[in-house]
Amino acid sequence: MKKQLFAIVDIETTGGYDRDNGITEIAIVLHDGSTIVDTFETLINPNHTIPKFIQLLTGITDAMVEDAPQFNEVAPDIYELLKDAVFVAHNVNFDYSFVNYFLSKAGFHIQSKKLCTVRLARKIIPGHSSYSLGKLCRQLNIPLSGRHRAMGDAYATALLFSLLLQEDKENHITESLKTSSKEQFIPPNLPKEQLIKLPESPGVYYFYNKQSKVVYVGKAKNIRKRVHSHFSNNKATKQKQDFLNTIYSISYELCGTELMAVLLESVEIKRLWPEFNRSQKNFEPVFAIYDYVDQNGYVRLGIDKIKKTVQPLTTFRLYNDALVFLQKIVGEYELCPKLSGTQNTRFPCVGFEKLMCKGACEAVEMADDYNQRMQLLIDELDDQKPTFAVRQKGRTHDEQSFLLVEKGRFYGMGYASNDTAINSIDDLKTYITPLKENFYVRHTIIKYAEENPDKVFSFRMSIL
Repeated sequence: MKKQLFAIVDIETTGGYDRDNGITEIAIVLHDGSTIVDTFETLINPNHTIPKFIQLLTGITDAMVEDAPQFNEVAPDIYELLKDAVFVAHNVNFDYSFVNYFLSKAGFHIQSKKLCTVRLARKIIPGHSSYSLGKLCRQLNIPLSGRHRAMGDAYATALLFSLLLQEDKENHITESLKTSSKEQFIPPNLPKEQLIKLPESPGVYYFYNKQSKVVYVGKAKNIRKRVHSHFSNNKATKQKQDFLNTIYSISYELCGTELMAVLLESVEIKRLWPEFNRSQKNFEPVFAIYDYVDQNGYVRLGIDKIKKTVQPLTTFRLYNDALVFLQKIVGEYELCPKLSGTQNTRFPCVGFEKLMCKGACEAVEMADDYNQRMQLLIDELDDQKPTFAVRQKGRTHDEQSFLLVEKGRFYGMGYASNDTAINSIDDLKTYITPLKENFYVRHTIIKYAEENPDKVFSFRMSIL
């Protein structure tokens, strides 16, 4: 029976991801499960200038690779070594993604099984303070010469792999190579046990870095399935590799419904501002309509950017949306365009000339009369802000969930048993956890309420 070959690979590169970088050196150590049987190494011309800090780190200079072969010239030899072997590396996803990318560009395709010696070492020889190659080799007395050179690192990794094979009493390596195993896709620093414990339920999940700081927040209809999807396609982009290498642990919070998960995710992104969350960070209103009193005693309106210390009458994503709304209410309430910011104050009032307003800007209409109409507008805008709850299923069969909107603003969410009597907003608030709202949350829940009126309960009547 033919022995399984393991190809222990290490590469040096011009940068952290393949699309805009190149390989400067590659080393492959073939291991048959008992001993080293062959080696291969070569410098490679990356067709890129090697950054100075990488030259200092690796010792590989532009002059050294100037006459070296390009990757496509050595791709056939690399392919022959890798095609029937298990691809092994210290942080395997990085090396594999680079090598696979450049092999594909050269017309060769591998679908190797992978083993990560970082993950295996954590399982087989636990308890070390660090699992970086250099520190692990020092702690285990594994000789490591030529650090940050491909063959030096590959050979040391091969010796580490031999040790792991000897110490693997619980067959972690065999289990990792099974077709059903997801081990090869998991980030190197993330315990597999945390993935196994993830529920197949709606909720929000959190990825943490080494310092236990949240670096990503996500929502899911099925937490386990969604978390696994993050790791199933390990692209060689810098963002993806940085993301995978940063993850050290996971936690989650169950939600009754997917809608609750959507809202909680948004709240948590705004609260925690995680490093790897890109969407929603800028999904906020930028402009608002404010009211203020001028030196003549008239209540005026104006559009301005959001101010944290001043409560707006209403908010908008775009300036033009705010202007259109302002023009509409100026007409409906016979307000002065010049006092409402819809007309330049240097010119005569168009509204007064066309008998559309009553001349407040010309002092024809007194401030008290004008302000009464303005107060009517402000009161009606406030009355238009609804108070309602959305009732859905809970996290278990014997509970129900609630989302509460009070005067147009998201108040929070919570759960109560199915037999709980709730007859007022005060009753409901005893079961609600207040959450800091934002524009996205408000927009999402109001849109849901409009599309699902059967789930909505107004507090003008008994809720249950």
